[in-house]
Order: sequence, then C-alpha cells, then structure tokens
Amino acid sequence: MDLDNYTSTAAAGVVVVPTAYVFGYNGSAADDGGALSNNGTGAEGYLNVTDELPVEYARPMYGYVMPFLLLVTIVANTLIVVVLSKRHMRTPTNVVLMSMALSDMFTLLFPAPWLFYMYTLGNHYKPLSPVESCYAWYAMNEVIPTMFHTASIWLTLALAVQRYIYVCHAPVARTWCTMPRVLKCVAWISVMASLHQSTRFVDRTYEPIRISWRGQDSVVVCRMKHAYWVEHWVTLDVYFTFYYAFRVIFVHTGPCISLVVLNLLLFRAMRDAQLKRDKLFKENRKNECKRLRDSNCTTLMLIVVVTVFLMTEIPLAVVTVLHIISSSIKEILDYSVANLLVLFTNFFIIVSYPINFAIYCGMSRQFRETFKELFIRGSVQINRKHGAGGSSRYSLVNGPRTCTNESLL
Repeated sequence: MDLDNYTSTAAAGVVVVPTAYVFGYNGSAADDGGALSNNGTGAEGYLNVTDELPVEYARPMYGYVMPFLLLVTIVANTLIVVVLSKRHMRTPTNVVLMSMALSDMFTLLFPAPWLFYMYTLGNHYKPLSPVESCYAWYAMNEVIPTMFHTASIWLTLALAVQRYIYVCHAPVARTWCTMPRVLKCVAWISVMASLHQSTRFVDRTYEPIRISWRGQDSVVVCRMKHAYWVEHWVTLDVYFTFYYAFRVIFVHTGPCISLVVLNLLLFRAMRDAQLKRDKLFKENRKNECKRLRDSNCTTLMLIVVVTVFLMTEIPLAVVTVLHIISSSIKEILDYSVANLLVLFTNFFIIVSYPINFAIYCGMSRQFRETFKELFIRGSVQINRKHGAGGSSRYSLVNGPRTCTNESLL
C-alpha cells in the first residue's frame, strides 16, 4: 500500500492510530492531519474530535480521571523542582531529574485545557471552529506536548548514560559529568526537541467551510489542508517519511533499546558492587562499605525511574513501528485495535508522571529530609545543618557523595 492510497483511506473515515506523540491524533505517514470526518456532508471533510479516539474510553479517562491526574502531576513535579533546586541539592544528576520533571509537567499541562473542554465538559462531538481554535487545538494538543515528551525521552537517556559513566567509568566522570557540561546537554536537548517539532507548527493550514450539522443549515467548521510548501516543495511522502523515520530511530526505538542495555549494565555493576561491599564488610572496612552502599542506592533508584519509563514507552514504540510498516510497506495493523491500545498506553504514560516523586521519597533519604525541612518542619537553613560544604557533598542519594557518586565533581 503506497502512502497516497493510505491518505485516501484515512480521509474516508478510517480511524488511524495516534503514534508520534503522547496526546495528539495522527493520521498515516502521508495524511498526518487529524481525523477528517465526512459526517454525512459528502464531499467536505472537517475536523471532529469524535473521530480521533474511541470516545467511550477517552471520555472517562481524559474527562473524569485526567483533571485529578493533572492536579497530582502539577503538585508532585513542582515539589520535585522546588526540592532539587535547593542549593545543597544542585548536582549534575539532580539537574537532569529536575528537567525531566518540568518536561513531564508541561507535556500534560498544555493539552489539559482542551481535554477539559472536550471530554470533561462533553464538547467532543462538536466540530471545531473557528479557525483559530483549530490551530490552537493542533498546537496545544499535538505539537507542543510532542516537543516536551521528546525532550523527556532524551533526558531519561542522558540520565542513564550519566549514571553509567559514574558507576563504570568514574575517572571519566570528572571530565564529562561536570555541572557546566550537563547544563549544556540539557540545553541542547531542549533545542533539538524544539527544532524537531518546529515544522509541525506550519505544515498545515485550516480554512473555514459551512456545512449542515444536526439540523442547522449553515455551521462554520474547520477543514485541514497541508501547507503549500509540504505538498509542492517537499511532497507529502518525503516530508512524513523523513519525520516518522527520525522519530522511530531517534525518539522511540533507539532510546528504548539504549535504556534497556544501560539498565542491564547498571544492574550488573550494582550486583558486582554488592559482592565487593560484602567482602569489605567482612574485612571491617566500614567507610568504603558505606560508600558502595550509597552508590548502589542511587543506582537502584535511577534503575527504577528508567524501568517505569520503559514500561510505558516500549508499547508506544512497538505500535509506532507497526504503524510505519502498515502505512508504507504492507497493511498488517488493525487500526481499531491499535487506536485503543495507544489510548490506554498514552493514559498510562500520564499516570506515570507523578510516580517519580514517590520513588524519590521512598528511595532517597536526602530528598525526604529536604522535603521535610521545607514543607513539614518549616524552611530552615539546611546548609547550616550540613556545613558550608553541603552543596558539594550531597546529592539525591541516601547519604554523602562518594567518588563513584558525583563526589569530586
């Protein structure tokens, strides 16, 4: 099946799977324009959210559970940022963790008003209008969340790489995992994620058309058209093939495979460190034993963070690859089933956003102590408690930093 034929199939009313991002609806590799629904109008297709997702599932998830998840995510991730931004918590690892919290929060925050309007208030069945609303829906519900979620994926990979260097190549960490380099890395990830989505802001246009809808003879709705430069300068096939190829390689499968490998390497390193710690304990070398314990605590916590991420991202990556194969090579995907699977996968990605706060509280004594000082016992001068060198001696771990745990950076 070639891409042009698949475009006509999508326009004929087939519900196509959302693949390239968390919240947005996505058509085929050539169509990629949201659901175009005829809805009895015959020749003119218009944008209608009802055709984008299985409403019987989307409305309870996005309409009733989503407001609660939004509140929890905002509170939890804001607390993470506040705690990790304290002076004695500013370390290369914590900078990445804080950036991940911000990216996850913004991924959900931008589409939230539209999800509330469409599903909580029950306006999903109405065609979108005016044209400005259609542009806002597309940008806030598809492009911007994709940008922040892409950044979150790359930040998670950067976190795993950073920890691998600390644990397995400690001398190199003194050079490559310094605060200035990590800040540059976070900045470059933000820039690249923005550039990756930059063309999506201008790759389509919406024009108003009038239709008969529910007994009303003249209702203004939005009809989507691909931008002139996409259709005539680049061509649809080249544009969307390149876009999806990039996402499949560098956003979905590449990072997921890399994270699985890094997790296995970190787990093996942690197991070897535990054997060494048992030996040191028998030799009564308590200081070195404590250092290895602290390092293992940090490694285990980051392994858990990456594992939770992979549990939600791998299913989306699999469906993305299947979608590309089905839309460009051979039709192998039942899109009614795939659409439902991605709806649930997207929902569980959203559910995972506040989980990191629970992981930090449960596995990091330093995070818990800082949180208690700020929000339970009242804000105090934590640096006085830990001494003038606190900002250089402590990280998001269960105790002082060591040479394999950002100690001398």
